[in-house]
Amino acid sequence: MNYILQDENALYYECGFSCDHAVFLKLGSEAFFITDARYTTEASEIIQNATVLEGDRRDLLKTARLLIRKSGITTLAYNPAEWNVEAYARLSEKLSINLQKKPNFSQQKRIIKNEHELEILKKAALFGRDAFTQFGEFLKLHGEGMDEKRAFFEAEAILKRHGELGLSFEPIIALGANAAKPHALPTCKTLQKGELVLLDAGVKYQRYCSDRTRTSFFDTQFNFEKEQHFNETFKQKVYDTVLSAQEAALKTVKIGVKAKEIDKAARDVIDKAGFGAYFIHSTGHGVGLDIHELPVISARSETIIEENMVFTIEPGIYLPEQFGVRIEDTIIVRNSGAEVMG
Repeated sequence: MNYILQDENALYYECGFSCDHAVFLKLGSEAFFITDARYTTEASEIIQNATVLEGDRRDLLKTARLLIRKSGITTLAYNPAEWNVEAYARLSEKLSINLQKKPNFSQQKRIIKNEHELEILKKAALFGRDAFTQFGEFLKLHGEGMDEKRAFFEAEAILKRHGELGLSFEPIIALGANAAKPHALPTCKTLQKGELVLLDAGVKYQRYCSDRTRTSFFDTQFNFEKEQHFNETFKQKVYDTVLSAQEAALKTVKIGVKAKEIDKAARDVIDKAGFGAYFIHSTGHGVGLDIHELPVISARSETIIEENMVFTIEPGIYLPEQFGVRIEDTIIVRNSGAEVMG
């Protein structure tokens, strides 16, 4: 397949290097990495499976169009999500070929991880797990009276390991009623004993992401383990329901099942407990170079689960103006079922 890419993670997957101003072009047996003079030296040192070309910094697509015309190809695939209207107009200018929409085709290529990728992902997950432990200890000692904005700042610092790691995404730390917002922004709400704490966070290690969520009870024994004991029967019921939903979904993960069956396993538990209306997102998503990749684990996903897919299992219940609970792990699909990372 002939294709063109702009997304940085897609570029990295193709040739082990990316930058914020580049185009990757695959034309038959030839591949080209087109960038400007700021990046050509480093790109040439790293890239071995494509020819590095210096293009016009103002219009890299001019070089791409020349190569496309010279190749004589008749069809070129592209991911429409990577192109705005102006860039697509420049790409297609004076090209008499079929530009074929292939949504997410790079992510589709990456849906099955190789063993090298899996090792990196597992290390990322372990770094993420360790950060949860460290942040839990920090909150236990210093968290009482701290607001979400300060807790967010401290969580970022711990996750980054003093600059050694990147972040998969900005961490979500939500207290009490704010945890009813799945992607809550940090506020001035302060942490008090007896409060519910939700932390959703991940790190990047060698470009690959981790993703994990825990919901915990803030007391003198505070931690981010899955075993949690709340001081209110209703909160405990909600927490135990989400945990049971996650366990049901994990047990359903097998080679050959459809992704929607995994989602259904979690959703059935929550529906049966009477909280179905408050589970407002899909059960999971793929994780890799992007924090959200394929497969999608949702009620409508027909994707057949295959060995070495990597995705999250993260059911949740969100009760507006009360509290929310989410429990998330990232897993590898093995012959034996789900292998939880970290």
